[in-house]
Amino acid sequence: MSENKESPPPYSEKPELTMAEKNGKIGEQMKGIDNKAFDNKDEKIDIEIAVEEKFDPWALPELKDTGTPWDELSTNGKIWRVLWTIIRVLMFLTALYVFFCSLDFLSSAFKLLGGKAAGEVFRNNELLSNPICGVMIGVLSTVLVQSSSTSTSIVVSMVAADIMDVQRAIPIVMGANIGTSVTNTLVSIGQITDVSDFRRAFAGATVHDMFNWLAVIVLLPLEVLTGYLFKLSSVIVDSMHLQTYEDANKDLLKAITKPFTKMIVEVDSKKINKIVTHGETVTLLKTCCKSKTVTKLNATGATISEKICTQNCSHLFMNTDLSDAAAGSIMLVVSLVLLCLCLFSIVKILNSLLRGNIRKVIKKFVNYEFPGKAAYFTGYIAILIGTGLTILVQSSSIFTSTMTPLVGVGVVSLDRMYPLTLGSNIGTTTTGILAALATDTSGGYIHLQNSLQVAMCHLFFNLSGILLFYPITFMRFPIRLAKFLGNTTAKYRWFAIIYLILMFFLFPLLIFAISLAGIEVLAGIGVPILCILLFIIVVKVIQSKKPQWLPKKLQNWKFLPLFLRSLEPYDRIFAVCACCKVCKKEDDVINAESEKQMNTKL
Repeated sequence: MSENKESPPPYSEKPELTMAEKNGKIGEQMKGIDNKAFDNKDEKIDIEIAVEEKFDPWALPELKDTGTPWDELSTNGKIWRVLWTIIRVLMFLTALYVFFCSLDFLSSAFKLLGGKAAGEVFRNNELLSNPICGVMIGVLSTVLVQSSSTSTSIVVSMVAADIMDVQRAIPIVMGANIGTSVTNTLVSIGQITDVSDFRRAFAGATVHDMFNWLAVIVLLPLEVLTGYLFKLSSVIVDSMHLQTYEDANKDLLKAITKPFTKMIVEVDSKKINKIVTHGETVTLLKTCCKSKTVTKLNATGATISEKICTQNCSHLFMNTDLSDAAAGSIMLVVSLVLLCLCLFSIVKILNSLLRGNIRKVIKKFVNYEFPGKAAYFTGYIAILIGTGLTILVQSSSIFTSTMTPLVGVGVVSLDRMYPLTLGSNIGTTTTGILAALATDTSGGYIHLQNSLQVAMCHLFFNLSGILLFYPITFMRFPIRLAKFLGNTTAKYRWFAIIYLILMFFLFPLLIFAISLAGIEVLAGIGVPILCILLFIIVVKVIQSKKPQWLPKKLQNWKFLPLFLRSLEPYDRIFAVCACCKVCKKEDDVINAESEKQMNTKL
């Protein structure tokens, strides 16, 4: 078939637009196509395919440096530019510091609100005997305390105290891996006002979610059937010469943020362990900041040790009569407000600082690929970097939450965020290992061996997931799933909130509730649902690759009601929300401009 060179392309841009700028507007342009009326629906499909093939919505945008070139500035202008740059850098560092503090406040708020509940759930051994229940408990408890490090440390303490065996602890650790990704997903919503930034930020955050969910879906059944994590960790721990180190659990980042955060609130995470191990009913607000152990004789002349407080804490909630729930509610509001303000400030300052050549240099460094065949190993270097940085801050949530805005503003690509996230998953396992090394061995070294074995299971679980979903490019499903979620939220921004509620609260609660009825009931409900999902996935793949292989009716989903194949009906429902109206108004403006451009080009 001959090519008609005179026919205009399905879509073209104004000459002055750069390719990066056109890529940054792909979401809005596609919406313009969706809103345009076509006489022939095949014409619309052809145009959409042409646009998608020509542009990449995930390409990193470039901002034009509209300022006066350095050589053309006067002496006073050069001095002012340097000073203004220093001021913005200091503002960025201040906003980043308060951002870290707000994450600490958020963690404290969730611990105060849900720490006791999480501790009581951990005490129920009947629930923990069901591996699926264990995973959901790990998810929910980590969401409640906003820290996989805390929930993993609790599990390590329970194993060390003989409250739980190693095999029951493994599913909980897997669930904790999922729960820790809620923080950066929440952080991504801070960029919801800009469609392109939000697309990238949400995808950058949910690539963590997708990896953790897929790893659990594959490795949990394998562990239940073979016990490979238990056996592998047992062999390694038995061959080690173990020694305890009471001061092992160190946190570099908290050494920086603690001077400020401890003036506002202090939560004693060890008291959650006491709830689990001893069933104590105590307030989680820290009251004693320094204590010492004294030895004295009792009435019978026996020597006893007693811990006495030498310095009371001085945080804002110290001398109040507020309950843990009331203090947690206040801190939740404060932390969310600070989080939003800091995110807004960080994004604005980054966009101001990272323009033109500066952004090009940073993007080139962060997203650098080794030349030739060595490019394959670039991602593994990123994994090592993510591991090292997470070990420094002792929190995968903080590391990935810091990276998420950078993905949103276009400094870090999604393909680079993925290996950094995988490295972060490895780095966070060091917290459990350090907690295990600090185990009290007065009852024998078997306690240390068991607790360290749990921590090693956490490490090998993440390593196994990486081996499954990273070395082979085709197997990097988390990236494709994250892009799908990013595109969905770019079109329906309310979907991000629904996703958070469903994936981290309602879905785990539902699976947990069904699991209580027994494994038979769970299998009776879950297996048909999984078969339906598998059928949909297979049909979807064939529709995109070889639709002629399917019956005519299955070549598309138009035979289904609209509410089963599109989010559009739900979009009309959520459009009544005030904040959604604002986003909808902005989208209408963008779509109107896109449609006007399409009318002139088609």
